[in-house]
Amino acid sequence: MKTPGMRAATAVAAALALGMTTAVVAQPRFGNPSPTAGSETSQRANESADQAVYRPVEYMNASKKGPALIVIPGEIKSSNATFLQKFTSNNIADFAEVELSAANFQVLERSNLGPVLKEFELAYNLGDPQAARKFLGMGKLKSTKYVVKFDILKTEQVASAQQGFDGRAIGNIAGALGAFSGSWGGARAGAVGQAAVGSVQTGESTGVWIIGMRYKIINAETTEQLAQGYTEEKMEVGAKSSSVLGVSQSQQGGVSLDTMVQRLVQKSVWEIDSKYK
Repeated sequence: MKTPGMRAATAVAAALALGMTTAVVAQPRFGNPSPTAGSETSQRANESADQAVYRPVEYMNASKKGPALIVIPGEIKSSNATFLQKFTSNNIADFAEVELSAANFQVLERSNLGPVLKEFELAYNLGDPQAARKFLGMGKLKSTKYVVKFDILKTEQVASAQQGFDGRAIGNIAGALGAFSGSWGGARAGAVGQAAVGSVQTGESTGVWIIGMRYKIINAETTEQLAQGYTEEKMEVGAKSSSVLGVSQSQQGGVSLDTMVQRLVQKSVWEIDSKYK
């Protein structure tokens, strides 16, 4: 029979073991070396960034194991220079592999194709079943059921708006009215008003983009298209600034192209998971 002292020792040991377990399984935490960490500007910037941080999607059929598939790089049919400089079809395929794996599909590595990847893509893009089957006889690719590709069909800025206020004109009017009063006090007040109102400057601008993605599911053996879908998302980028009596502040931000592409992939994979498992 355990004494009170033994029970206490056992409880302490259990607590220490639990603490060690918690420390082992806890996610790593990182510090912030920024000299403005915790400041007002830091808080505003982090609030904006929190809206763009990656968030995993809870796929409705994730508990069900999906068929083996391989993701091939799709097409980027946009002529937007900014997008083309930032993205390649391989980037999009990488995002797709991450999300399809999260949805519990058996994603086969494109690296298994090695140097013949381009020929493999060409066989599916041309719908050549004989050439496709030749590649599918290689190693792990024998179990492939689907070939999936994600294409960017649209990236365009569809709207923009801006507004601002410059107090110099009104300040000049205030100064003129003070001078017109004819008194020293009125002139002085007018000069102060001119300086105060004239220092006020504000500006705000917003741009909205629409990015569209299409996915295709292809029968790995016959190269026939089994399904396709299309989805769009808006991307808003904005900036605002203000200056009053020499005190200025500015803020800019919005969802990045990387985040937009990943969200479009997530929406597409959610549909594939819910319809084609």
